[in-house]
Amino acid sequence: MTFPGNDYSKFEELIDYEFKDKGLLDTAFTHKSFVNEYREREIPSYERLEFLGDAILEFITSKELFTRFPDMPEGELTKLRASLVCEYTLSQISEECGFNSYIYLSKGEEHTGGRNRSSILCDIFESILGAVYLDGGLRPATKFVKKFLLTDIDSKRIFYDAKTILQEYSQKNGLALRYDLIKETGPDHNKTYTVQAVLGEKSMECGEGHTLKSAEQIAAHKTIILIKAEDQD
Repeated sequence: MTFPGNDYSKFEELIDYEFKDKGLLDTAFTHKSFVNEYREREIPSYERLEFLGDAILEFITSKELFTRFPDMPEGELTKLRASLVCEYTLSQISEECGFNSYIYLSKGEEHTGGRNRSSILCDIFESILGAVYLDGGLRPATKFVKKFLLTDIDSKRIFYDAKTILQEYSQKNGLALRYDLIKETGPDHNKTYTVQAVLGEKSMECGEGHTLKSAEQIAAHKTIILIKAEDQD
């Protein structure tokens, strides 16, 4: 199979790693919809690399948190790791860094917004990590995780308790907090909910998720980040 021709030079510059086997990158960016569209060509998707990257991510993150926070109990380490390796955090990183511009998608998946779908963006982060590990080993894989995930940990750790933190903020400031359902899309078995956090009479940030709870959590996290930024101005 001849791929459409991604030039990975800028991507490699961004992640500060040059691949010896560029084919690993082709695989890391190939969604299963693209595989199905070109079934006769036997193209591999990123799913196996994502499986590997998921395991490597948990190991590297666990080791780094264990080292950085020697006095943190196991329960808190588990919560912090969960905030860091969750779908929302990884998808945000992939989108902000432009990883999604390299993904190979079917025409149908492209048309329905797959390039910006959080589940795919999360998978891509993990598949890239799996590719880096296979190509260069644990050292560049660790460097990748440190560079893109293990920075600004205090901001990322807020996500796990975002709804509780925002509720406490609203009570402290005498503001009612609610989450308004803006829309829901997709079939019953795979719905996407969009909700907006409202503080008092002020509409705040929106969040999208496959459950109302996850959408509210994302909206709460974005709202907290916004409030912190406004307080610093």
